[in-house]
Amino acid sequence: MDQAVDTNIPDWGPFGKPLFDNPEARALSRVGVVDVGSNSVRMVIFDGAARSPAYFYNEKVMCELGAGLSETGRLNPLGRIRALAALKRFSRLSDDLGLPGLHVVATAAVREAKDGPDFCAEVHALTGLTVSVIDGGEEARLSAQGVLLGWPGAYGLICDIGGSSMELAEIGGGDVGRRLSSALGPLKLRDIKGGRRARKAQIKETMENLRDQMGPQRDRLFLVGGSWRAFARLDMLRRGYPLNVLHEYRMTTKQVHQTIKFIEKGDPEKLRSLAGVSGSRMALIPYAMDVLARLVRTFKPKDIAVSSYGIREGLLYEQMPQILRDRDPLIEASYFSEAKDARLPGFGKHLFKFVMPLFKSAPPARVRLIKAACLLHDVSWRAHPDYRAETCFDYVTRANLGGLKHSERVYIGLALQHRYRNKREGNRFTPLYDLLGEKDQEQAEILGKAMRFGAMLWMQNEATMGTLRLYPKKRQLELILPEAAAPLFSEVAEARLNSLASTLKSEPRLIIKG
Repeated sequence: MDQAVDTNIPDWGPFGKPLFDNPEARALSRVGVVDVGSNSVRMVIFDGAARSPAYFYNEKVMCELGAGLSETGRLNPLGRIRALAALKRFSRLSDDLGLPGLHVVATAAVREAKDGPDFCAEVHALTGLTVSVIDGGEEARLSAQGVLLGWPGAYGLICDIGGSSMELAEIGGGDVGRRLSSALGPLKLRDIKGGRRARKAQIKETMENLRDQMGPQRDRLFLVGGSWRAFARLDMLRRGYPLNVLHEYRMTTKQVHQTIKFIEKGDPEKLRSLAGVSGSRMALIPYAMDVLARLVRTFKPKDIAVSSYGIREGLLYEQMPQILRDRDPLIEASYFSEAKDARLPGFGKHLFKFVMPLFKSAPPARVRLIKAACLLHDVSWRAHPDYRAETCFDYVTRANLGGLKHSERVYIGLALQHRYRNKREGNRFTPLYDLLGEKDQEQAEILGKAMRFGAMLWMQNEATMGTLRLYPKKRQLELILPEAAAPLFSEVAEARLNSLASTLKSEPRLIIKG
């Protein structure tokens, strides 16, 4: 997926032409899915034409269908009423929006409850919706596919925690491997008699059994589910982390244990308010963090990543043709944004080829970021000129984009900021710059200034746009312009070339070729 691109061949080499206008991709536009979980019922409508889908609509109702299930064997009566009301609303919204249908799945609470079949029948009678009750293995598979939607090349162990269950699945090479389900959901753990000591003993026994069946899992641990996301928010609060984006947020085992102590010593209501966690979710944190502590102690992952993508995204991934699954979500989404919002769609490809001579030694992972930045370089042009630089940075660092680490978001954001402004000091984003090392900040500045200059040579035909050549040993930056493009080299263009050369610690040289 992350391969270097030969800039001399058409259609961006292995990244290919965008597929969002492909008939199979267009069929994914406005895909509605509903997840009837043990804790919440959520509907998401995806605009799934691009490889990194947009959330056209997203609504969640906390129903706690699984509350008390361990004792009664039945769905929570109040939760059932709330869930039915939510599903009636979702069905009506689906009809009003003209969706071809809703894909409804139910997980642990409904599959385990004595009245689960009766609940599904009542849903169908009231709404016409068919509820597919999936087993634990299928739930694990779909959650793993959701992670693959965001990270096509991901490998490691997926852990999806719901209200009444916890699923594990291994992924690697784009495939889902072994899958297991357990009863380690917070609503189930809450019902265990004997307090925290009995609960921890149950968690330990179950986790060791899971380890024996899953085998060694020392790679990355991907955390999926609302309780894990809430825990991550509390970890961000403890660390004073500057970027409030949960997807691809990273933690270490040591940080997990530090945050558990932080929660145990803190005032739950104050922590909840400061971290932006709902009261119903905060009430489950004590149970979820005991599971997480034992999980990392048992499997010893090399690092931990939070995934905002899970079972709902896995349902969308299920419907994607393989040709779309194989695409880099970042590049495909950037193509899509350029086609939708740029003044001159297609120029990003020419701009990429123009700036690449400055990054000849860039590794493949960096090349894809350069490519994405070039595609996105003009999508914020409608913003007021005084705020375009900030709008660009804000968009990239907080957008729902798959396949981006937080440091990579900041790299692209900085590059786009310099696309519109030479200086970056003294703005509200300064704390985020520390997520990048100094050398990477400098590289992002070079890319941004190269795009800023290249945008002055706005030519449809890449052959007339000119060529950049960098000679680091000579400390010389050479611009070769065809005679037809010479009138574009104005005073402003010259100033931008000089600024780029200064950042490269080089002297600019202009060559006009007839």
